[in-house]
Amino acid sequence: MTAGARGWGLSRPWPVTLTDELSGVVLRPLRRRDGIEWSALRERNAAWLDEWEATSPTGPGTAPTFGEYVRLLTAQARAGTALPFAVELEGELVGQLTVSGITYGSLRGAALGYWIGEHVAGRGVIPTAVAMSVDYMFTVLGLHRVEVNIRPENRPSLRVVEKLGLRDEGLRERYLHIRGDWRDHRTFAITADEVPDGLLARLRSRGV
Repeated sequence: MTAGARGWGLSRPWPVTLTDELSGVVLRPLRRRDGIEWSALRERNAAWLDEWEATSPTGPGTAPTFGEYVRLLTAQARAGTALPFAVELEGELVGQLTVSGITYGSLRGAALGYWIGEHVAGRGVIPTAVAMSVDYMFTVLGLHRVEVNIRPENRPSLRVVEKLGLRDEGLRERYLHIRGDWRDHRTFAITADEVPDGLLARLRSRGV
């Protein structure tokens, strides 16, 4: 895996572009000019994604524009609390991976979420993207722990963490508000000492 000139091993961890030449997967900053392509991808995959989308318990409000959404995420990235990546496969925007809640101090942890278009699901894109981002967080940001929270019914997402060998830490009851109600999630996690050679190397060694 290689990275752009800004980020990998440098003092400024954002913006950064991560590239895995073997798979053709690229993680790069989400940009305002992605708006048309991003919106079209979301619209084509509405039935595939809507069941898992977080909602507000106070009811729908005014949705931000795509530009406002990107500006918010970029501000969080520059503040060091988030990493909003667009996921590309061979030059095509196919999804998004967002690291949030980056915390230092005695925790040094973060949470990770993702979505991908159905047309490339099952091709190893998201497991590779998750592994790339986790390796970046452990190697460059110096984090210790990363977690992923998944609804028990979401088989495609569960398959991602199974391929990566993340630890199942159990059920969090009524953890997030999704589609009008509080939904249970299972928490999967990994710490830096579990993958001294990197999570991407572990994924490749498992051959899944």
